[in-house]
Amino acid sequence: MGEIAPASAPLDRKTLAELRLRLADTLRARAGEPATGAPRELLVCAGGACISCHSVAVADELERALAASSLAGRVRVVRVGCMGLCEAGPLVVVSPDGVYYQKVDREGARRIVAEHLIAGRVVSDLELAWDAPDGRRLTGHEVPFFAQQVKIALRNCGVIDPAAIEEYAARDGYLALERVLFELSPDEVIDALKSSGLRGRGGAGFPSGMKWQFVREAPGDEKFVVCNGDEGDPGAFMDRSLLEGDPHSIIEGMAIAGRVTGASRGFVYVRAEYPLAIERLDNALTAARRAGLLGEDILGSGFGFDIEIRIGAGAFVCGEETALLRSIEGKRGTPQPRPPFPAQHGLWDKPTLINNVETWASVAPILLRGPQWFAAIGTRRSKGTKVFALAGAIRNTGLVEVPMGISLRTIVEEIGGGIPSGRSFKAAQSGGPSGGCIPAAAADVAIDYESLQELGSIMGSGGLIILDDRTCMVELARFFLEFLVEESCGKCPPCRIGTRVMLNLLERITKGEAVPADLDTLEALGRHIQRTSLCGLGQTAPNAVLSTLRHFRAEYDAHVLEGRCPAGQCKALLTYTILAEPCSGCALCAKACPSGAITGEIKHLHVIDQELCIHCGACLSVCPTDAVEAV
Repeated sequence: MGEIAPASAPLDRKTLAELRLRLADTLRARAGEPATGAPRELLVCAGGACISCHSVAVADELERALAASSLAGRVRVVRVGCMGLCEAGPLVVVSPDGVYYQKVDREGARRIVAEHLIAGRVVSDLELAWDAPDGRRLTGHEVPFFAQQVKIALRNCGVIDPAAIEEYAARDGYLALERVLFELSPDEVIDALKSSGLRGRGGAGFPSGMKWQFVREAPGDEKFVVCNGDEGDPGAFMDRSLLEGDPHSIIEGMAIAGRVTGASRGFVYVRAEYPLAIERLDNALTAARRAGLLGEDILGSGFGFDIEIRIGAGAFVCGEETALLRSIEGKRGTPQPRPPFPAQHGLWDKPTLINNVETWASVAPILLRGPQWFAAIGTRRSKGTKVFALAGAIRNTGLVEVPMGISLRTIVEEIGGGIPSGRSFKAAQSGGPSGGCIPAAAADVAIDYESLQELGSIMGSGGLIILDDRTCMVELARFFLEFLVEESCGKCPPCRIGTRVMLNLLERITKGEAVPADLDTLEALGRHIQRTSLCGLGQTAPNAVLSTLRHFRAEYDAHVLEGRCPAGQCKALLTYTILAEPCSGCALCAKACPSGAITGEIKHLHVIDQELCIHCGACLSVCPTDAVEAV
């Protein structure tokens, strides 16, 4: 195919159609779909995770090796967005062969060119492979991590160069916008969204079609469209990866919403910690303007719409929509009472449609493939797919998109590859700090909005942290609540004061200082905060505590009644001793002890004075012979 020339002049409908035809086979082959005549390409993951593993250097090395070979000018290196399997990065895919290479370094890049491209043999020790239970060796798209996914929002991530608007267009990009501009009425678009069952993917899961209708019907000659890309959950990177890997899908979704609701301006709110996402989104906005897909008179339709980026300072509370809107206005990001809702009185008191990144990315496919197609995926009340950031005690960490209703067990054991190091699956924490914990006993429950709520958790934006048997659920609840206490805006007393009291109780429990009545107080206070807090942050802040109290009450009882941490993680409840046989008398433990509790002569058994021990664990961490035991 050769290099794809960037658009230097506005793209009309005819040019867009020609691009789709000319590049169709190339893009289908990259996505692992049947294609004829597709050129040989090397796709290099340039998502944030792989870049941190030096994928840029790998791409550069591939280009150098190609330039010095007989393939110069005939094979192209394409830097694409996140491919999903972050654990295996840097990832390189040979297209159209469909061969995935994992953890590629510069030497590996040279071998891919010399052995795969020139000699015609797969570099087997670098190939991404999976040994199936039936003895088969699965590779490429057959690997369960990829085979079990259904990609809608992530359809272009890992497939297109996010800097090339032509490649997005070749994947039916901006075709939905064309249809909305020239074929579909606003009411038809809203009806399609309603029929699809699409719900907001940012947390509460409010029906998207209804929200669009509220804004369209709201009185006023000025309205706004906003994308919430704040994503402050620890361990979550769904929105970041979408903005990095497929920014035009968000732009197209927002432009469609502008046409439907009557808005002419849009804002994307992204936290400053996402510099790569901001850079790629900014480049995409510039390309869309040059191509005539943003600005005045889009594609000659008479409709004008443009988008600006607003960079947030990283306050977790600005993920709440009313706080986010105040931040865009240049004010301190604090939540506002609702009603009125943003659909009636939002940005600068004007009707405002606000959705998160994943929701915007799902709009165009629904309009192109039809609401019935989307509604056929998922469960009765939770339609379509959901993107999760899979992290924690799991072999295959990364980004996954799965049908609503899939079981947690399937995500953990098949897509995630199970728990490493021979440990057992204990629980999953969903929905970020505001979410709750799902016990292993509920692993076969369908993952959807309603099921998670019944278990005391939430879907949230899609963080999914897998926990093994070494996790102390009390300490986990304390950790997340500590984060929320620090991030509380302080506007309402239930959140400002109540969460801090809950944190103090949890700290007493993990130190062995609590009494049984503290557990009742903790639960009652959590329920009260849920009912009385001003915004979603406060209302969901007790979730981690209440869900662990519900599903792991025995662990709380062990801390309070027995002064024992079953997982062996709460240092204040551990007793450190030195075992005679493994101890070599090296004295490293004595040197590391900050309280002088360890004594003994060189090459002789050392002992710990329990009255002086402060339970810091320093001795355990430095002992080279595993002679220190904590029980």
